[in-house]
Amino acid sequence: MSSSFDIQPVGRFHGQSAVIKRPKEIACFSYDDEHKFRLDDSSIRYYYPPTLGADLSKGFDTFEKLDDTADDHLDSLLKTIMALEQKEGKRVEADVITWRGMMTKFLAAIFTDRDGFEMNATLFQGTIFIEENHGYKLDSQRRQSQQRPQPGRPSQDMMSFWGYKFETLCLLPTTWDETPRDFIENRENEITSAEIRGDRDMVNFERKLMKFWIQSFLLGVPKIIVGFRTPDGILKRLENISTASIPSTVQRKGKATWDGNMCINFAAGLLDFLKATITEDGVWRIRRKERSSTIEVFRVEEAGHGDIIPDDFLNWRIKLSVQSQTSSG
Repeated sequence: MSSSFDIQPVGRFHGQSAVIKRPKEIACFSYDDEHKFRLDDSSIRYYYPPTLGADLSKGFDTFEKLDDTADDHLDSLLKTIMALEQKEGKRVEADVITWRGMMTKFLAAIFTDRDGFEMNATLFQGTIFIEENHGYKLDSQRRQSQQRPQPGRPSQDMMSFWGYKFETLCLLPTTWDETPRDFIENRENEITSAEIRGDRDMVNFERKLMKFWIQSFLLGVPKIIVGFRTPDGILKRLENISTASIPSTVQRKGKATWDGNMCINFAAGLLDFLKATITEDGVWRIRRKERSSTIEVFRVEEAGHGDIIPDDFLNWRIKLSVQSQTSSG
């Protein structure tokens, strides 16, 4: 049996946003250059302005993209939570545990109907654990890679590389005063948004701003730095943007293609719906078909948690519950 959450009419999500507390960091983890998990903050980098005029395409022909065909599930996130709980001796209380990417899809769904999504979810100890459906992700990537770019436009792989290259040009492993000068000056050799030229470009930029805002809002990031490039990937200018100012700027100066309060209200309503729907064991599917005006939720496995929650986390939580009952008894 399937339950559904209607996106239309969107007017019911208009008005003052639901009250949401400022995000608070409780733990962290890192990935090294080989995407191996580390329970520390070694992935943190320091911002240093890149050189304007840099060629974002440089290095594309020798770039080796990370192999993301393996399904990581929520493993790294749950390892980090487990380490925190072992340190503090108590459970992290949460209605939902998921990656930021899944929450980004939820907040953006009200204003994006072109792309669909599929997620897997399971209920354990009162918390809903949500991950991306890996098979759907791989299929979407395959279909996207098979699309031919429009004449005169770069490939999707090239544009993805530009974003990666811009990020690399902006970041240093240590503070600038501790970084060798030749490293700073040669960042372009190690390894964004296009210049806005018309109304269509403005609409596309506003949609990118929505994603920038959602991703930063969810983590409490106060400021973002946007790099603007030419159509052939030359970095033209930088702009510092306050995260909190983005929604009002879009409404006041842009085409008003989205509303931040409505994104929040929609996501709050969707999460309430998920909590009211996913109330039993098993594996559930959260699905929005491309260009659909509904989000479906249905059970695909009657028992267990699939591979969403690893055994070591399940065993730890059971052990923690026994310890809590023993101490309270």
